Formats: sequence, structure tokens, C-alpha cells
Amino acid sequence: MKKINFILALFASATMMAQFPCEGGLSFGYPCDGYNLQAYLFLSQMGASEGNDSWGWTDPQDGKEYALMGLDNGTAFIDISDPVNVVYLGKLPTHTSPSSWRDIKVYNNHAFIVSEAGGHGMQVFDLTRLRSVANPPETFTEDAHFAEFGSAHNIIINEATGFAYAVGAGSYNGGPIFINIQDPLNPQAAGGYSGSGYTHDAQVIIYDGPDPDYQGQEIYFGSNEDRVAIVNVTDKNNPQLISTITYGSASYTHQSWLTEDRTHIIIGDEIDELDFGFNTRAIIADVSDLDAPFYDFQYFGNIAAIDHNGYVKDNLYYLANYKGGMRVIDISDIGNSNLSEVGYFDTYSANNNAGFDGVWNVYPFFESGNIVISDISTGFSLVKSTNLGANDLQQEGFSMVPNPAQSMVNIKVPNTAVAQINIHNMLGQLVMNHEGSGQQEISLDVTSLTAGIYLVTVNGNTSKKLVIQ
Repeated sequence: MKKINFILALFASATMMAQFPCEGGLSFGYPCDGYNLQAYLFLSQMGASEGNDSWGWTDPQDGKEYALMGLDNGTAFIDISDPVNVVYLGKLPTHTSPSSWRDIKVYNNHAFIVSEAGGHGMQVFDLTRLRSVANPPETFTEDAHFAEFGSAHNIIINEATGFAYAVGAGSYNGGPIFINIQDPLNPQAAGGYSGSGYTHDAQVIIYDGPDPDYQGQEIYFGSNEDRVAIVNVTDKNNPQLISTITYGSASYTHQSWLTEDRTHIIIGDEIDELDFGFNTRAIIADVSDLDAPFYDFQYFGNIAAIDHNGYVKDNLYYLANYKGGMRVIDISDIGNSNLSEVGYFDTYSANNNAGFDGVWNVYPFFESGNIVISDISTGFSLVKSTNLGANDLQQEGFSMVPNPAQSMVNIKVPNTAVAQINIHNMLGQLVMNHEGSGQQEISLDVTSLTAGIYLVTVNGNTSKKLVIQ
């Protein structure tokens, strides 16, 4: 597997346009089930040595999608509007020093960035600047800076209210610092909450769940090391603890996320796999009554990897599972205590052991179905479910026979014309280029190629391996 990753690293410098279907449990060397690799950027291509958080932005002007990835030395911005031709637009450097911990959220076309780097505060970056990057990659400057705190572990934003919550800072016992960001370039301190101690991560919503007592109020669900604290933060001057959630074999309550019907919350404990020898564990609590939430059941995966950040979209739970990659879990029957893994994409192929490497975060909220994966030691990946739409299927398929080939190979693309065929060797070097002339089927003479393995890319979209004998 190390050899495969080395080949990938070499290849990545030459082309980033290929889509690699998940076939036979691998997507160009990476273990997969149900998800194709669309594009990849290595840390070295972004001038960084470590990756961390990730988020996304969809430009309301034209619907273009952008990925934001945290790095040890700044924040990377990637144009993914053409998901098989991603463009690294550049980096916003860290405000002070490098750090392994950086977190990013988005509100009103601006990115808000915190870090555990000393004196970092909160950077604000106007994402509309990404529309006109003339010569990527650029080195960007921040558009505003909030210096009411120094380091912070995380930032949470309630887009419905325009309030940010910086957590894990030096004030309020590490609890949330309230920041009014309704005017993104002029953030205003608005108090905080210290009553439940340190918060590592949180989710804040305008409550729309089944409990009638809190309808329409702003509710904070904080993952606070040994419990989840549920706090009413509607009145920033008088936040009120509603209740807490505890569970057995707790080591470090790291992150949690609500189901979309607000009946349950899925809790991730970051250290329990190490402390107790569990396989990947998720704790599920019933929160249909916010005054009296309770532990419901626990889910165990089939690997030993540590769970990190997890998010719910529709009836799927997308989990950043460190060395286990991204795991996708069906939660449609959570009311009957039934969860099941339905897919994965593993950017850390060495092993699935409990350890702090591999996938830090996933961002599954793009309307397109594109999913951003940020990996600590390798970099950025963009994946998508193999359950593709009609347009994707049209681009996805092409046949290539015979394979292995000796002299001629016949390439056929259904429902569209062959515009271009590129063939690269496994060092990433372009060894053959063919321009089509409107036909769906082309017979290509490959007698000039020496025996070996090559990558054939058709129309800049899908790639397949070709063996020359």
C-alpha cells in the first residue's frame, strides 16, 4: 500500500482532473465502498505539513462550490465547481504561528477562522474574493480580525441568528464566547457562558424539535469533555443550563450532532477506543425532551479507529473516523436502535487502528453531493457517492478494449463524443494525447507505448487503468 501511495504522490503533481471509480474495493489505491475519488490535493501542493478542519461555501451568485481546508500554517481555498478539475486558489496564512488545530465556519459569504496558535484570535475572510483570483495560488490577507481572545479550539456559527461561538479559549472557563457577526467585518463581543466548563465542540440551532417548551429558541449543545451540556442561549446576557447528558465508559466527549428531526443526538467520544479497546463507538441519546434527555443506546463499527467529527445530512451520518477514513452510517431507523454502515472512503490506507492520524473532518452539505475530506497527513480529497445522477453517469462510463492491449485499443463513450484522450504513465508524465473529431468511438494505436501500466483519461473526467503487454 505504501508503494501505491508513493505512486499517487508522484502522479498528483501532473494532473488533478481524473475521476477514479470505486471498483473492486479500491479507488485508485484507496479502500472504498460506494464512493468515488474525484480529485485530490496533497499537503505539499498547498505548502503545508499537516491538515485539520474543513468546511464549504456555495457562492449564491452562481452556485459555484468552494472547499475550505485548515492547514497547520493557514487556510486553503479550493475551487471545486468542476469536481474533477479542482483549482487550488491559494492560502490565508495563520495570524500568528503554525498550529495543528485550526477550525473554520462560514456565514454570509465570509469565513471565520480560529486556532490554538497563541494570540491568533478570529480571522475573517471575504469569500467573494475567490470569484476573481487571476493567478492562483495566491497568498491572501484577512479582511478583519477579532482579538477579544487569543487561542481557541473551535468556532461554531448559528447562521439563523448571525452569532458565532468560540470555544476552548482562555475565558469563560473554556466555555462559549458569544460574538455577534451579523456585520461580518465588524464582529462584536456579546458575552459568554462559563457555567458548564470547557467546551470542545458544539452545535447551536434555533430549536425546531418535538419539545414544545423550547420552540423557536436558540439552543446550544456543547460537547464538554465528560458530558453534553444543553444550554438556552437565546438571551445572551442570561444563558440558562437546561440539562446535561452523561453516558458510561466516558473518556472525552468530543463532538455531537443532532438528527434532523431533533429526536436524537449522536455523541462522539474521542478517547474511549484507546482507553477501553472498543471498536469505533457512537453514543446515541434521546433528546426529544430537552429537560430530560437520556442515554438510549450505543453503536459499534467494525474497525478499531477513533471517531472524530460527525455530521448528519438527511438519514446519513458522515463520520471522520481518523485512520478509518470517512465512514457513512445509515440512521434512518435510529428510533429502533438500528444503525448500519453503508459506505466508506479511506484516505489513510495503512491501517484502521486507534490512533491520531487520517481523516480529521468531512463536509457533506453541498447540494451537488460532493463531499470534502480533510486528512491530517495527506491532504484534501473530494469524493462522491457512486449513486450518481444522470449527468454524472453520462460522463462516468467509457469502455476500453482490449485491456491488456498490445497494439490497438478501442475506446467508446456512450451518449457523447470523444473530445480528448490523455494517457499518462505512472510517474504522471503525459505520454500520449489524442484530440477527437466528434465520434463516440476511437481506435487508438498504442504500439509506441512500452509494456506497463498507464492511466487513460477521457474528456477530462473519468480515468481507467490500461495495461500494455
